[in-house]
Amino acid sequence: MNGPAGTTQPRLVLATRNQGKLRELRELLRGQVPGLDVDIHVVDAASLDAPDVVEDGVTFEENSLKKAHAVARHTGLVAVADDSGLSVEVLGGAPGIFSARWSGRHGDDAANLQLLLDQTADVKPEHRNAAFVCAAAVATPAGEEHVELGFLAGTLLTAPRGTGGFGYDPILQPHGMHVSVAELDPEVKNSISHRGTAFRQLLPELVRLLTGSDGASGGGR
Repeated sequence: MNGPAGTTQPRLVLATRNQGKLRELRELLRGQVPGLDVDIHVVDAASLDAPDVVEDGVTFEENSLKKAHAVARHTGLVAVADDSGLSVEVLGGAPGIFSARWSGRHGDDAANLQLLLDQTADVKPEHRNAAFVCAAAVATPAGEEHVELGFLAGTLLTAPRGTGGFGYDPILQPHGMHVSVAELDPEVKNSISHRGTAFRQLLPELVRLLTGSDGASGGGR
């Protein structure tokens, strides 16, 4: 499936159906790899009919690597995946890997957010430390892997603020700022976000694999 530079065949697949994440990855890679047209060569899992992967790992790293390996095997391409969530200090790191289904309903942002606020309603300001965490992983069909972690630390607010972003963005105020993540300009958010940090740290490995300097990205095709 991975043709030479200049072809219209995909060269990198992102293990998600989230178009926002796909746009972020394309912009991160734009101009970084000779011959890579990110709008053609970088695609999402849905476009290649890759199956959903059960995220049953016990860490962000395990989940991101599991998704990347599964999609790499299915597509024969270098694959990228991420897993992220909110870690609250007073809750021992929860919701953590269960962030998207904290209320019991996967992807119900409003219910997840409200439950967390209820659980921490009596926590004093000095104990409301929290952080967004992201593990970004890359895997090849031959089994090579690499993972990076990114963090955005802040304070858990007592009520939502802002309408931007998604998930728990309205209730985390980054350290050194006076606004929630949901109140940040998108460009500012991307520059400091846990996901942006993790993927920027992963970028050198992605470039190495896609340029084929060690032949890793050529396996399985």
